[in-house]
Amino acid sequence: MTTRPKRSEERELTLTERARRSQLMEVTVELVADRGYAGASLAAIAERAGITKAAVLYHFPSKAAVVQAAYEHVLGALVEHVGTAVEAAGPDQAPAAYVRSMIGHLREHPRHTRMIIEAMTHGDAPHDTAARWRPLADLLRAAEDALGPRTDAELRTLAIITGGAIDAVVAERLADPDYDTEAAADQIVALIYGSD
Repeated sequence: MTTRPKRSEERELTLTERARRSQLMEVTVELVADRGYAGASLAAIAERAGITKAAVLYHFPSKAAVVQAAYEHVLGALVEHVGTAVEAAGPDQAPAAYVRSMIGHLREHPRHTRMIIEAMTHGDAPHDTAARWRPLADLLRAAEDALGPRTDAELRTLAIITGGAIDAVVAERLADPDYDTEAAADQIVALIYGSD
C-alpha cells in the first residue's frame, strides 16, 4: 500500500516552498490592493508570480486560502510593529504609541491597508470585534493605573471610539495622500489623554 505524501500544511515546508508561499502572499497583497478582491483571481496571482495556476494551487487550495494567508501576513506585520512600539513606550504612554504606530504603519504601507479592508469585506471568517477594542482597552486601563483617570469615558467605549478614529484617519489618507496623519494621530492622542 502506497501512502500519499502529506500536503504542505501537514509537514514542514522546505526553504523553497516557504519562499514561494511568501512570494504568493506578497503578490496577492499587491493584486488585492491594486484591483480589489475580485481582481485577484488565481490566474492573476499566478501570472504576476510568473508561475502556473496549478503551482499556486500546490501551495494554497483556493483563492480564499491565499487571500487569507496574505491577510494574516499583513496583519502580523502590523501587530508586530504596533507591539514593538507599545512595549518600548511603557504603560503610561502605551495608548499614544498604539495610535501613532498604527496610523504610521498603515500610512507607510497603503497596500497593507487596502488588503486589510478587502479581506475584512470579502473574507468568510466572522470578525471578533472584541479582538480590535480589547487590547487598546487594556492599554488604556494600564495607563489609567499609571497616570490616574484621564477622561470620563468608559474604557471599552474609548477604545472603540479610538479604533474608529484610527480607521477614519487611515481611510482619509488613502483618499488624500497629502492628509497629515501625524497631526491627526496627535489629536486622537489628545482626546485619549484629555486636557490637563
